Parts: sequence; structure tokens; C-alpha cells
Amino acid sequence: MKITVLGDGGWGTTLAILLKNKGFDVSLWGAFKSDIEAIKKDGENRKFLPGFKIPKTVSVTDDMFSACEYANLITLAIPSRFMRGIITKNSKILKESRAGFVSCAKGIEEKSLKRMSEVVREALGDVEIAVLSGPSIAPEVARGIPTAVTVASEDEIFARKASDIFRTERFRVYTNKDLIGVEFGGALKNIIAIASGISDGLGFGANTKAAILTRGLAEMTRLGTAMGASRETFQGLSGLGDLITTCVSSEGRNHRFGEEIGKGKKPELLLSKSVTEIEGAWTSRAAIELGKIHKIELPITQQVYSVLFENKPPLSAVNELMTREPKAE
Repeated sequence: MKITVLGDGGWGTTLAILLKNKGFDVSLWGAFKSDIEAIKKDGENRKFLPGFKIPKTVSVTDDMFSACEYANLITLAIPSRFMRGIITKNSKILKESRAGFVSCAKGIEEKSLKRMSEVVREALGDVEIAVLSGPSIAPEVARGIPTAVTVASEDEIFARKASDIFRTERFRVYTNKDLIGVEFGGALKNIIAIASGISDGLGFGANTKAAILTRGLAEMTRLGTAMGASRETFQGLSGLGDLITTCVSSEGRNHRFGEEIGKGKKPELLLSKSVTEIEGAWTSRAAIELGKIHKIELPITQQVYSVLFENKPPLSAVNELMTREPKAE
């Protein structure tokens, strides 16, 4: 079986290593020739996953055709902001591959407010699609630290197939039919992670973080269920599990981004200089719009958005959250 990983970021590289170690024929594609040449030269992805050797038998390329030719499964580890552009540009190649697709992107498209599986189907037609999500910090998976995630698809047979492909002794993969819930959990938790990071940057403690996680999960659940997701999904790995990991790990980039803001750095400067994608920043814009459409109250998300894009001081955002009208939990 040949498996192609599109996206040479930390997560895409990690999955390419994991799949190669299982014995699959693996191609890793990246958009920038300079990055691909550096990976080939160094034998590792020093830009996004330093310290982890990539097996020499992984085909590393910036050529989409050679990457996808004869592929049985294509893993989409492309940031959500660039997903539509890349797959639309290469739609002929991707369609002709006749492969199934597994999306690992955790975000919502800003303009269309679509989930990534919806974006993929709009660009490629009625393809076989699943979503892999859950608490999975890339360096931890690369180190072989026990991890459990979820793969979701409306097609249970394809979900089980994807689970079998990715599962290892240290990487457990559950299945789920709630594609909407799993995608929204993975996307929305990044916003709450930014709030958690801001709290840490301001020097607040465990009480504050517990409040952010608990009420953040309530926001995620409200919006997700309004979009058609199952409430139970948000109590699982792709909801609560991913939320906890992203909010407490020092390696979570959305949390680190928020922490720098709490310490006084300017959001626009951090976003412009970040090598990795801060998915939660862009997702906050989409979530605000979805909240307006569905009349869902999203107080934490609103304050994160205001800090990032309306120049609101973080302490003012905290004060507004704390002094809201009292209500039943």
C-alpha cells in the first residue's frame, strides 16, 4: 500500500515516520522546494520537527504528481487556511489517484465557514473522506509516547480501514461516526488554548485554567451541537481530550502563542513571525460568524477574537468575562 502525506509540517512529518515504520510505501509532499531540499540534506525536518530522523526510504518531494501517483490513501496535513487552494490547484491529480482521503487539519475555513471535509468534497467531489483528530502533540507521537486519537467518517468501513492503517502499539485509534463533532472539536479547542495561554502569560493559576477549560468546553459543545454534532463527542478524545492536551502542553503552539500575548507581545507581530500556523487565531474569526448565524453565545471566543483582532488588552478581556451577568451553570 502506498500512502501519501500532503503537508511537511510537524504533524505531517510525524505521520510519515509512523506510517513508514509500519512498513508502508510513504511519500511526504511539501509546497516549498527549499524546505524539501533541506529535509533531504539533513535527513530530518529541522524546521518543524527537529531531532527526529526521517527514514531514507520515505520519498520526500515537492512534486504533487509523483507524490500521489499510485497512492491508495492520501493524508491531508495541510493547514486549514491553505487546504482549498492546494487541493483545488491539484484537483486533477488528486481525483485521478482514486485514493481515499484522511484529513488531519484542525480548523474552519474563514470565508465559507466550512469544515475541512466539506472543503475537500467541494473541491474534489464525492471522495472517500475521514478525519483524524485528538490529543496528539507531534513530538510526543514521534517519541513513541502512548497516544489515543479518533478517526471519524460517515462510512464506518472506511473509518475502520483508516484506524487499522494508523494504529500502532503506541498510537491507539478509535473510530467515530460523528464527523461534524470530531472536526469542530479539533478546530474550536485551539481558540480555548489561546485563552489558556493568555491566562498563563498573565500569571494566573490553576483556578483560572480550570474555569477556562470547563467553560470553553461548554462553548465548544454549544456551537458544535448547533451545527449538528453529537454532544457526547465533545466529552471524548477529539473534544475534551484534545482540549486538555492543547491547553496544558508546553509544546502546543496555540497555547504558546497565547502565553506570549499574556506577557505583552502584540498578536499581529507574533502571527506575522510565526513559522507554524496558529490555527486558533483564524478559527476564532469563523467561530464568531457561526455564533452570530446560529445565535450561540461564545464569551471566551469573543474575548480571544477581540484581543487578537480588535486590540483589546488581555486584562480587559479577563475583567469582562469575570463581570458578566451571573447565570446558572
